[in-house]
Amino acid sequence: MKSPGWRSVRFLFCALTTACLLLSSTLEWAQENKSSSELVVAAAADLSTAFEEIAQAYEKKTGVKMKLSFGASGALAQQIQNGAPFDLFFSADMDYPKQLIAAGDADGPSLYLYAVGKLVLWVPADPPLDVVHKGVGILLDPSVKKIAVANPQHAPYGRAAAAALKHYGLYDRVADRLVLGENVSQAAQFVESGNAQAGFVALAHALAPGRRGKGKYWEVPADAYPPLAQGVVVLARSQHKTAAAKFVEYVKTSEAGEVLRKYGFAVP
Repeated sequence: MKSPGWRSVRFLFCALTTACLLLSSTLEWAQENKSSSELVVAAAADLSTAFEEIAQAYEKKTGVKMKLSFGASGALAQQIQNGAPFDLFFSADMDYPKQLIAAGDADGPSLYLYAVGKLVLWVPADPPLDVVHKGVGILLDPSVKKIAVANPQHAPYGRAAAAALKHYGLYDRVADRLVLGENVSQAAQFVESGNAQAGFVALAHALAPGRRGKGKYWEVPADAYPPLAQGVVVLARSQHKTAAAKFVEYVKTSEAGEVLRKYGFAVP
């Protein structure tokens, strides 16, 4: 028969074990709660203006901090494959997200078509280039010495620009005047700074508050280039997949959709 002292020791041991388990659970909950209060998002350069607004609204609504990193979709995909600590990837196409899924770097079921981008030919307001009525014809004007495009090797908008030039039979005639930006935002900066007299950019850039009134644009017909269908995925290495999925749900709302439409995107 065990002594009363043994029963006291066993009770104390059980109590301590329970306390440790509760403390561990509390710490884990606190850590998850702390870590999920910030989402690190990799986003295509064409989203730079729209997503600043969307992220700000989401922060106010939920308290979740949004850390946005913009760049060419291909360059961001490469960073993700190299282990960059992003939670979400908003690409300017569907191909890069699918490549990440195939490589095990993103969750397949999370893939979602969140928007369709639009390509425009943009010129500064000052030079007398009638891009609104002449479209790509202005690229043959002698005053157009440089034409800015995003690098087609890793930027979907660059590939769209190259496709549009080939569609109109102009690629070979202007190839020696193309200047490549790392992404479509840099291509827009080349035109705005005067380093290029015209450029193929996202409609979102032409409509950005900082560029309104500074230039004119011609929307490239959709049949001149492959659709800029843009996809998002939750990344496999994310430690905050639930919070990431909630942000994607917010992007699907009419509130976020209104912001995307304001900057020229078509939304599902």
